[in-house]
Amino acid sequence: MTEPPRPLPSRPLELPAPALRSPRGRRRKAAAPRRGPRPRWRQVGTGLLLGAAGAGLLLGLMQIPDRLDALLLVSNAIANLIDGLSHLSIGVLQLAGVLMVVALALLALLLLVGGGVRIFRALSSPPVPPPGPPPAPPRG
Repeated sequence: MTEPPRPLPSRPLELPAPALRSPRGRRRKAAAPRRGPRPRWRQVGTGLLLGAAGAGLLLGLMQIPDRLDALLLVSNAIANLIDGLSHLSIGVLQLAGVLMVVALALLALLLLVGGGVRIFRALSSPPVPPPGPPPAPPRG
């Protein structure tokens, strides 16, 4: 008769670490660890710069009605499109100009809101302690 096989010594199962791959099959690096909160003066400064950029852009956009009649600009753009293929490029450029003005107005509002939110978050959060030396390990 034959002997039954001896059981192998048990050890934990070791699986290979999965490789981080992008959809194209190339390896990608793991995400870097996040840094701590930024200093309050930097948040306030960034908020003020965003707000100033938005306010300046809005002031510039408010000058447009004095120099251009927006309704006349849109009606000219549509009339040039209807006139034919010879005026098509002019009409497209005028419509692109109108869309650019709308995009700039939205950007100005976004900058103002972003700056206000940053200033509010910076002023309402508790102050961040300055980075100091790491604590010494306990002696024992």
